[in-house]
Amino acid sequence: MQTIQELAGLIDAGAAKIPADTVIENGTLVNVDTSEYYAANVAIYHGMIVAVDPDVSAYVGEKTEHVDASGKYLVPGLIDGHIHVECSKLSLTRFSQAVLPHGTTSIISGLDEYISVVGLDGLSEIFAELEQLPFKVFWGLPYKTPYTIPSSTIAYNVNGQDHEKYQALAQCYGVWETVRESIQTKDPDTLQALLAAQKNHKPIFGCSPMATGRDLNQFLMSGVQVDHESYSHEEFLEKARKGLHVVIRESSVTQFLAENIRAITENTAGVARHTSFCTDDVNAHDVLEHGHLDHMVRLAIQAGVAPMTAIQMATINGAEAYHINDQVGSIAPGKQADILLVDHPGTFNVETVISKGRLVTAKNQVVMEFLPPTRSEKLLNTVDHQPLTAEDFATPAKIKNGTATVETIKSVGPFVRKRLDVDLPVQEGVIEPDIEQKVALASVIERYGINQNHAHGFISGWSFQRGAIATTMAPDDNNLVVAGVNREDMALAANTLIKCGGGQVVIADGEILALLELPLAGINTDLTPEELAAKEVELKQAAQKLGSTLPDPLFYLSFLPITSIPDLALTDGGNVDYPNLAYFEPVLSISESK
Repeated sequence: MQTIQELAGLIDAGAAKIPADTVIENGTLVNVDTSEYYAANVAIYHGMIVAVDPDVSAYVGEKTEHVDASGKYLVPGLIDGHIHVECSKLSLTRFSQAVLPHGTTSIISGLDEYISVVGLDGLSEIFAELEQLPFKVFWGLPYKTPYTIPSSTIAYNVNGQDHEKYQALAQCYGVWETVRESIQTKDPDTLQALLAAQKNHKPIFGCSPMATGRDLNQFLMSGVQVDHESYSHEEFLEKARKGLHVVIRESSVTQFLAENIRAITENTAGVARHTSFCTDDVNAHDVLEHGHLDHMVRLAIQAGVAPMTAIQMATINGAEAYHINDQVGSIAPGKQADILLVDHPGTFNVETVISKGRLVTAKNQVVMEFLPPTRSEKLLNTVDHQPLTAEDFATPAKIKNGTATVETIKSVGPFVRKRLDVDLPVQEGVIEPDIEQKVALASVIERYGINQNHAHGFISGWSFQRGAIATTMAPDDNNLVVAGVNREDMALAANTLIKCGGGQVVIADGEILALLELPLAGINTDLTPEELAAKEVELKQAAQKLGSTLPDPLFYLSFLPITSIPDLALTDGGNVDYPNLAYFEPVLSISESK
C-alpha cells in the first residue's frame, strides 16, 4: 500500500514538480478509453504514468531516460483474464520471463494449484517473489478447494471462513473460478464465499461451461459477473445478453476463439465491449512459438474484429470487468506504467515492453535479467508417498480367467470425456488393459501423506502400445496420476516422480524415455522457458513413441482428475460421474471362462 509521502510525491510528479524517470516520445497512442489514435508522449515516475500529452518536456530532468517511439503505437499492457499460471509448469519468475516479451503484463489468477499443495500460508512466498518482478498477478481466492465433486484429497481446503478473512484484504480481488455445480447444490462454503465478496464489493468470477436457459439463470443468481467457459458462440452470446462479462479462452489444448468470436462477427458487434481474453492453461512451447495474449489479438483481427476492438478486449475490457481499471488497462495518468510499443495495430507485433515502469524488452531484445529467488523447504519435497509396486496398479477380479465389462473414460477431446463400455480380459485374477481396443489402465494416487488413497480406472482412446506416463502437475488437486498398459512401467513411473519430488515422466520397457523434474510444489520449475519448452517436446515425442495418438498425452493426463470436464474423471477418491456428482464403479460385470 502507498504511504502518504509516496502519494504526495506522485501528485507533485503529475504537476511536473518532480522530474519523470522516463519519457516515451514521438509515439501514436492507442487510446482504448476513447477508441482513438493520436500522437502523444508519456511521462513515467516511480512506475506510474504521470502525463500523457502532446508535449512532456516540462517533465524532463537531467536524469530522465528517453524512449524513442517514432513510428510505433503505444498500447496498454495486455491482461490475461483467467489463467492457472502454475499449469505452465513455469515458476512465476520464469512465466513472466516467457510472456512479458509478448506484452502480457498482468494476469488474473487464483494461484489455486499452489494452494492445493502449500495452502494459503504458503502463498506468502509466492507473493514475495511477485514483488520483485515487473509483472502483476491480480489474485482471487478460489471459491473453495478442492474443486472436485465429490471432494478429492489436497493439502489445504479453502472454506467459507477463509473468504470472510481474505475478501476484506486489498491483495484479494474477488472469488476465483466459481463453478456452476457448487451454486446448483447450494454448497454452504461457496455461498459464504459469495456473501463475503458481495459485502466487500469484490467481483465473482464464474465457470459455467455449457450453461444456458434455466441453468444459466440459476447460476446468475449467485452474483457472478465474469465467465470464461463457453463452448459455442450461441452460449457465449446468451451469457453476454444476460449481463455477464464473457471471456474468450484460447489455451494450449482448448482453442475456442474461432468459435466464440462469431458472437461478435456474425451476431452483434456490441458484445465486444463486454468481452476479454484469457489463456487458462498454456505451456512454454506454445508461448515461445505463437505468443500469448498478443497471439489472441492477432487471431481476433484475422477473424474480422477491428484492431482497436481487439486491443480493447485484451486491455481495458478485462480491467473493468475485474475492477482493476483504476490500476491498469489504459495509458493514462494515475495508471501503472504498463506500455507496449507495437509496429501497427493491424499486425500487432510487440517490439518493446515497459511494465511497472521498468524496461523489459527493447526492440525485441530482453534487457533485464530474470533471477528466481531461493526456494524454501516448504515449497520443495512435497511428494510424500512410499514406493509402489506393479501389484499396486492391478485391478483384481473375483475370477481367475474370463472377461470383465468395464466403463472406460474415453477422451474425445481435451475438455470432453465420455463413457465407453469395453470387454477386457481377466488373466490370473487381474483385469488387463487391451492394446487392440485402445484401453489403458489409469491411477490417481494421493501424494500428500494424508490418507494413501489409490484409485483405479480405465481410459480409452489413447492408443498406448506399451509403457506408461505419469505426472504430479495435475489440476486441480495435483495428486500423482499414472496411465499405461504395463503395470511394472506404471510403478517405475510413479516411483521416479516420488523420488525426484514431482514432475512428468515417460517409461517404456523398464527405462526412462523422458523426465521433467518439477521440484516447486511438485508442479513447477525454475528452468528457463526455452529449457522447459525443449523438455515438453521431449516428453511429447517420448509419449508418442508409446503409440499415443493424442495431441499432447501429458497434458491430457494432467486434466484427467478435473471433474468439471464433461462427463467423467478420475480422482484419488475414485471414478467420477460428474453429471450425477457421484462416484461410479468402473467394473460393471465379470464372467468366468468356461
